[in-house]
Amino acid sequence: QVQLVESGGGSVQAGGSLRLSCQASGYTYSTDSMAWFRQAPGKEREGVADIDSDGRTRYGDSGKGRFTISRDNAKNTLYLQMNRLKPEDTAMYYCAASRFSWTVLGYAPGYNSWGQGTQVTVSS
Repeated sequence: QVQLVESGGGSVQAGGSLRLSCQASGYTYSTDSMAWFRQAPGKEREGVADIDSDGRTRYGDSGKGRFTISRDNAKNTLYLQMNRLKPEDTAMYYCAASRFSWTVLGYAPGYNSWGQGTQVTVSS
């Protein structure tokens, strides 16, 4: 099992930027697909972006053009660079790992490892 710990969340004004990090441990990390999810109170968990073991990326409509997912396998770290943040981006952001690459972005049941989450709050 891959252990995941997120960091980098906080409070930012609309239009600002944040970079989230997910520190991973476990021998399967380099071959796992990784993803960022987010969940606001009272709403369903949403897939934000994912990246497979070959570095191929996908983005949901909400973050497309503003967010960038990347991974540094030498550091066992996943990143989410978020630019031009909006109040509707306010949510708890989670890092997740899957042994497999799924055909649909945001398929939460397909991920077997999850971090505790890091809060992102965007004010107007």
